[in-house]
Amino acid sequence: LHLSAVKLAELHSDLKIQEKDELSWKKLKAEGLDEDGEKEAKLRRNLNVIMTKYGMNGKKDSHLLDTNYIKDGTESDALDDPRLEKLWSKAKTSGKFSDEELDKLWREFKHHKEKIHEYNILLETVSRTEDIHKNVINPSEENLVKEEILHSKHRELKEKLRSINQGFERLRKVSHQGYDTNSEFEEPRVIDLWDMAKSANFTEKELESFREELKHFEAKIEKHHHYQKQLEISHQKLKHVAEMGDKEHLSRNKEKYAMLEEKTKELGYKVKKHLQDLSSRISQGLQHNEL
Repeated sequence: LHLSAVKLAELHSDLKIQEKDELSWKKLKAEGLDEDGEKEAKLRRNLNVIMTKYGMNGKKDSHLLDTNYIKDGTESDALDDPRLEKLWSKAKTSGKFSDEELDKLWREFKHHKEKIHEYNILLETVSRTEDIHKNVINPSEENLVKEEILHSKHRELKEKLRSINQGFERLRKVSHQGYDTNSEFEEPRVIDLWDMAKSANFTEKELESFREELKHFEAKIEKHHHYQKQLEISHQKLKHVAEMGDKEHLSRNKEKYAMLEEKTKELGYKVKKHLQDLSSRISQGLQHNEL
């Protein structure tokens, strides 16, 4: 797959969460608590997202997203969306961003592309389910359950589309005006969560508590980014030492690399699990708005 050390660590974290979710589902199934198969379908969707994200779905160039634009300058074909490419090109040549801010903005563009990916996978799943549902001749209690599942998936699609539209508006604004120094949050995933939380059915006290939790979550993400950068540096150094044939230095660098890799995996898992929990809470609040 030619994945970088950082992407391999991220893949490990994603698969660890997938494994945990599948073990939980097996227990539910054994207790007869997933009769409609919705949780199983969601697990399949999640696995499909992982395979697409890391280029394991058999499609060429599906992992171009992993490109480091500063390092090799091949980002132009990575966004797969003319509107995003136009915004990115404008931001790059505007002179409004430092190298560090450009790096941060590129993470926002990548995050936005991943959201579109997930939306398209869910849309495809819903379309297939609808086709099957339409072909059923005799309505039954089971089909009524499946219809409710479809309604649930449509709500999920609606939430994802709202998040995509909000995200694009933010990218458009930042690309034209630069970063707001008074912005409450900087990390794309946290900005998404905060925008959605403000639309959910939370009291002022709950929203304030959520804001504080998002601050802790953002600090956790920043710590993860720090270890990702250190891991990438360690990986490059390890390759250089290996080429030099210095066995003593190679052994020391291998130990350091192994330590950084483990820490990056651990933090990646914690970040993604925390993100799952926060997203679930917001989703419940948004669904309550519609009832």
